[in-house]
Amino acid sequence: MILCLNTKNDIAAPAIEIKSSSLQLYLSDNRPITGVDKTDRLYNHLMPEIISVRMLTKKFNGLTAVNEVTFGVGKGEVFAFLGENGAGKSTTIKMLITLLAPTSGEALVDGFRITRDAARVREIIGYVPQMISVDGTLTAFENLMLMAKLYDIPKKDRDNRIREVLRFLELEKEAGILVRKFSGGMIRKLEIGQAILHRPPVLFLDEPTSGLDPVARRNVWQHLNQLRDRYQTTIFFTTHYMEEAEEVSDRVAIMHGGKLVAIGKVAELKSRTANPHATLEDAFIYFTGATMAGGGTFRDTKRAREMERKLG
Repeated sequence: MILCLNTKNDIAAPAIEIKSSSLQLYLSDNRPITGVDKTDRLYNHLMPEIISVRMLTKKFNGLTAVNEVTFGVGKGEVFAFLGENGAGKSTTIKMLITLLAPTSGEALVDGFRITRDAARVREIIGYVPQMISVDGTLTAFENLMLMAKLYDIPKKDRDNRIREVLRFLELEKEAGILVRKFSGGMIRKLEIGQAILHRPPVLFLDEPTSGLDPVARRNVWQHLNQLRDRYQTTIFFTTHYMEEAEEVSDRVAIMHGGKLVAIGKVAELKSRTANPHATLEDAFIYFTGATMAGGGTFRDTKRAREMERKLG
């Protein structure tokens, strides 16, 4: 049986030929689509892409940090981007949020090119970095007001938007408290609040639960999932916690040596190890040959993130 699917972003429409239990995709010039590209193309024909990455490459003084990476992320998807230190995942994210210009290749975020439309891309994304991004000497409300002004949210809407975010994150009672008195989980929720004030369709998070205890980690993800369910927000995140990625993500991508070596649903990646009892960590080791290194106060959280940054 042959199926033809419509595509976008100037990608040729492939035919899908099903032979017995196997599934084979072909481009319009009869070249087969295989491996990572096959999985990614099939998934994104079924779910509209809001992030489209094609042959993205970044070189630093002859070193190729990201090497011709291609993948897509669907609207409303929770997408885990994994890799050991130095794999290229942080460089890829920095290109997607326009902090770094690619050496070659292209990516679109909600239809805007990261190279030509960088200012527009920054308007439609939220970004939560690994490092502390709130001011401990300000209250929660003051931190959000500062971001509302930076995002140029109309003055008449700022108070209501801030209170809406505080209510959504269950931080209403802490609105007037100095952030330096917050726990690690409360800090992270406030940082997420800063990133969603302007209601972006795409939210990038770098190690969103780093340094948090299991209870705080679950609470953060409870709110992120509510954000996805309520606004169809696409959540693109990195993590060193394999169990977290396995539990919350719709799909997982694995980087190694600057290349995308695997992408798919967790069950699919585990099945490719041929180990019926495999975990996502087992799959990660299978594809990369490497292992991943694995709430406190404001000071504890800041210290933990600074140490992780120094260690790469």
